[in-house]
Amino acid sequence: MTEHSPHSFEVTGNAIPDITAAETAVPNSEEPLSAAGLPLPRNWLAIIAFIWAGQAVSMITSYAAGYAVVWYVTESTGSALMLAIMNICVMLPIGLVSPFGGIVADKHNRKIIMIAADGAVGAISLVAALLILAGDVSIPLLLVVCMGRAVGQAFHGPAMMAAMPMLVPDKHLLRINTLDQLLASVASIGAPAFGIFLYTTLGFSSVMFLDFAGACVAILGLALAKIPTVVDATATQQHVLANLRDGWRAIAQTRGLVLLISGVTVGMMIFGPMSAVFPLMTYDHFGGDGYMASLTEAAFGAGMLVGSGILMAWGGGKRLAGLIAVACMIVGVATAACGLLPTDGFPAFLAFVAVMAVACAWFNGPTMTLTQRHVADEKMGRAMGLLTAAMGLATPIGVAIGGVLAEWIGIAPFFLVDGLACLALGLVMYLPKSVRALDA
Repeated sequence: MTEHSPHSFEVTGNAIPDITAAETAVPNSEEPLSAAGLPLPRNWLAIIAFIWAGQAVSMITSYAAGYAVVWYVTESTGSALMLAIMNICVMLPIGLVSPFGGIVADKHNRKIIMIAADGAVGAISLVAALLILAGDVSIPLLLVVCMGRAVGQAFHGPAMMAAMPMLVPDKHLLRINTLDQLLASVASIGAPAFGIFLYTTLGFSSVMFLDFAGACVAILGLALAKIPTVVDATATQQHVLANLRDGWRAIAQTRGLVLLISGVTVGMMIFGPMSAVFPLMTYDHFGGDGYMASLTEAAFGAGMLVGSGILMAWGGGKRLAGLIAVACMIVGVATAACGLLPTDGFPAFLAFVAVMAVACAWFNGPTMTLTQRHVADEKMGRAMGLLTAAMGLATPIGVAIGGVLAEWIGIAPFFLVDGLACLALGLVMYLPKSVRALDA
């Protein structure tokens, strides 16, 4: 980017800002404002393009590497429990570390945090590629790689989510929040097959080298973008527990938001095992191979793409909390239907997976947007860190329970039970008055 925004600055909460920052932070009535209420950079769309172009490349390479890891574990063990353990190693560090990532995002420059996190993830992939190339590939190595990458994401995610309201106008906030999963959907359509292709032709290490290159592109996109940040001076003077308490209070002051996030967290716990057992459903119930498993991932990605596209074009309407409840019910029906399919019903399975994914695309963006609208920007990092932690912890707990349950009752019956639980949650999620008030 050749031109930087004249409105890029650092705001210091609960402190006396310098004159330049103070003058810049006073919004002009004729000046467009960001969702955070601050002067909007005139080239905000170019800034978003630089950031998300780099993130898109990184997502594609990460999905390819991630699916190569999943398929290695599937081929090596054929165990739902081992796949569940692998997913726990991906999700658990995010749940445990994200609150601290949120604290860091409210204390320091968010752009530097994101660059450092992407750099750490790239370095881990590079080391893993070299070890695999040397013939040291093993399940323990892959578990360590997954955990290390997850820690990087735990710092990157809150900083990214906290920065977005300062870069876009409020009317486009939901669309930008949905852009993340839209790009992830595009990546998930072709990246699994691409990862399998590299895995089977050039070897496992090639996929990890590619992921390192993707991280470098993401860093370049962030480096070229001018990203304003907010630093809460109070947070820099508090100990960790006080910071976490402030983040929780910022969320808890809106009762409906607490109930909604709790419902979404339970939904993540219920649906979380799906990511772990999708390959096994294809491999075990339908007798499929790696390419059939990649078709399942592509169907889910296509559904997420369609769902995200609908949400970005539509804007979500005025009832975002209601949309989340409806999405939960649709996911429940589609998941339960998968569990009733015969062993020759793989085409129908792909169709139900796509429907399931369309509704899944209506969870994260609305939840994030409602949180951003009810939390002060100087506490946004901590709030997003806690939100990410809730979802990050819910998923491995659900995966652990789901993995054991799937081993016990069988993979197809598990889909039926899981879908009915998700349907029941959707039916009650929108009943509390305080949740409906979020849509007022």
